[in-house]
Amino acid sequence: MDDKVLPELAVHDKIVAELTILENVAKELLLVSNSSSLETALEKLIELAKEEGGRLDLSSKNVVTTVLHLCQSLSSISYRQLLLSSLKVLRNLCAGEIRNQNEFLLQRGVEIVVDVSTSVGLTPDPDCMIIRVGLQLLGNYSVGGGERQCDVWYQLFPHKFLKIARVRSREICDPLCMVIYTCCDGTDGLLTDLCSEQGLPILIEILRTASAVDLKEVWLKLLLSKLCIEGPYISSIFFKLHSFPSIQNNGVVTHVSDQFVIEQPYLLSILSEILNERIEHIVVSHDFALSIFGILKSAFLVVDFSIRGKSDLPVGFAPIDVLGYSLTILRDICASDHLTSSKEESSKDVVDVLVSSGLIEFLLNLLRDLEPPTTIWKAMKQDQIKEGTISSSFRCCPYQGFRRDIVSIIGNCAYRRRYVQDEIRDKNGILLLLQQCVIDEDNPFLREWGIWCVRNLLEGNAENQGAITDLELQGTVDVPELVRLGLRVEVDPVTQRTKLVNAS
Repeated sequence: MDDKVLPELAVHDKIVAELTILENVAKELLLVSNSSSLETALEKLIELAKEEGGRLDLSSKNVVTTVLHLCQSLSSISYRQLLLSSLKVLRNLCAGEIRNQNEFLLQRGVEIVVDVSTSVGLTPDPDCMIIRVGLQLLGNYSVGGGERQCDVWYQLFPHKFLKIARVRSREICDPLCMVIYTCCDGTDGLLTDLCSEQGLPILIEILRTASAVDLKEVWLKLLLSKLCIEGPYISSIFFKLHSFPSIQNNGVVTHVSDQFVIEQPYLLSILSEILNERIEHIVVSHDFALSIFGILKSAFLVVDFSIRGKSDLPVGFAPIDVLGYSLTILRDICASDHLTSSKEESSKDVVDVLVSSGLIEFLLNLLRDLEPPTTIWKAMKQDQIKEGTISSSFRCCPYQGFRRDIVSIIGNCAYRRRYVQDEIRDKNGILLLLQQCVIDEDNPFLREWGIWCVRNLLEGNAENQGAITDLELQGTVDVPELVRLGLRVEVDPVTQRTKLVNAS
């Protein structure tokens, strides 16, 4: 450094005395930023480092090293604001600038930042902003890939990740997901670590925090998509959320407590959103599809179908929400026939795998046991309805839209799949599905999904078309929506169950 006269440090004498920082470290920052105080210097550097040109220029002036030295002297809560500003400078400098990232690596930046930010931020009353900015910095740095990812991972995994994940804060949870995702992206070994016995508690705490603060931000979704939808870890994560042991019988997992916890439907709701938002792009693993089917069957064993639901999802009762979100996920999985991983050994697509595992039969049985849609129910002759008898022989929809969701899955599966069309006919499902082409007060858009389903059942299938033509007219009731389709509702005088017959 030359003999140029530098501005005097404008920091309170007491602070200067307490700081164990070399005078030339502070002078470097003042000189680079042309400032007269340390606080102002850091603020200027934060702004300069927001621009690509600013980051590039500062990379030639050893600013990363200087600010890291400063951070080492700010490990006391008394210097919280200076530390926060220093972390913001480093965060911005490491955003996409490889030379700054390299300097950060050479100076053991991860170790310094983790030590100082956790010692100041993870107090009994956590400083969420310190932790947040520190995580953002590590996320920007690990995007550089390779040894940077491992550098961050092995400083934090598993204990410090877990400690951070237990802080119930939206401000912390999202950048934590960013760090974990960027570390694991393209590194299968770290992904395996994350889903091991050591790593799963981290994910569980993240989901508990996300559920508590209603977090559904992009980094959480990217992480869960990689682990659950594209990867094989949905069952491990889903059932680890439950604090009770479980037993497995024919693919159906049942917990000793015979219940679910609120974080489980929350996880499924996020996965449902991911599929809905990225339906044309995301790759669905066979493991994911089959696991969701297994979760659906587990929820079916728990839900009380004697009580009619009064609201759509979420209803606020975990078993019903698990049931509902499982259905909506399966609906979206079955909406496309190309959503399957190229790594899957089987030549079957994901819908083939689900159908061969009994999905259609399971859904038809669910639908068959439900009470008739409200339009048909109201159209029945009053002397054929025995109050109490019907309620005991039929199941109610546990939430509004339950019947619609079942029909939508069947309709999506039947789209241009002859073997599904044939299976539905063989299982006497055509009349049952024709009965869904009506308005139902408890199932918005049931009529539209019903017509879509029937259309897919009949397309290119002469046997299914003939099955409708051969219906015989017996004692019936009129339903306007069905009359327009050339059909009428027949009520069996013995069983009180309804079916559709040809009205011509």
